Amino acid sequence: MQYLATRNAHGSLKRQSLHNAAPWARSVIVCAVNYNAEAPYSTHAGTTREGWIARYAWSEIDYHDVVLARLRNLEARVADLAEHSNDAFRSWCYVDTGPIVERVFAKYAGIGWIGKNTCILNQKLGSWLFLGVILTNLALEPSLPAEDRCGSCTRCLDACPTNAFIGPHQLDATRCISYLTIEKRGAIPEDLREPMGRHVFGCDICQDVCPWNRKAPVGKLAELAPKPERINPALDWLAALDADQFREVFRRSPVKRTKLIGLKRNVAIAIGNSGDESLLPSAERLEQDEDPGVASHGRWAAQRLRAGKKDRA
Repeated sequence: MQYLATRNAHGSLKRQSLHNAAPWARSVIVCAVNYNAEAPYSTHAGTTREGWIARYAWSEIDYHDVVLARLRNLEARVADLAEHSNDAFRSWCYVDTGPIVERVFAKYAGIGWIGKNTCILNQKLGSWLFLGVILTNLALEPSLPAEDRCGSCTRCLDACPTNAFIGPHQLDATRCISYLTIEKRGAIPEDLREPMGRHVFGCDICQDVCPWNRKAPVGKLAELAPKPERINPALDWLAALDADQFREVFRRSPVKRTKLIGLKRNVAIAIGNSGDESLLPSAERLEQDEDPGVASHGRWAAQRLRAGKKDRA
């Protein structure tokens, strides 16, 4: 996640302001796409033999590609507005790959307010939203910022099993399950493994408990429809994937960000937290993995399952 620390030619942190990132930009257009699916929350479904994948990664196609294609169409329409401008049209369109803090601009674009869990919340759509951004040198009329409607609710903060929230709107990313299962390389700290539950990619807990998501509508984009096998996948199946199978299964999915080693590490933790003795052979298989990091997490999982079996004997 080194992009968070990138600086411009003058040494200023790009994410600190739009001027630092793109001094030519005069407007920011922010778009939101609903990715909610008609399926139970991951942590409320499945058996002890199944893992949890974040809702946004259930589809066949990577959401970056889906949202970016729609942004490009909008960008072309915005370019038409520049025909009567004295300046040559310039723009920069991206999804999650730029230097600015998208949710801040989404707030001031009126898309929603920033919830206490740091996610953008829309009164009608909830928080199951992908954000896309177009920076442009056109001077467009600004929207009104969205009103904060979280009130005194702290359900998202209270529900986090790793205590990643320092307080409202303050997240310690190094304790966030999404960070741990996706961006974190190497060993997961032992004190955080048990609280991770059976998460193998991402985490939705703070969104699952949000009252604004109770009546969130289902997304309409067919490209973002979930694949059944991505919802609560079998842990023994994930543990047995080889490099070729991993590439084939997840080649167009955000899950590929973990790389096979990261996914197996996460699966080992999930198996260790499952309490399911039938998964001991899978833990032992991971315990023998050629990667030392995976093997150490597999050993941790196998020891937990053996200890549970011994206690019940």
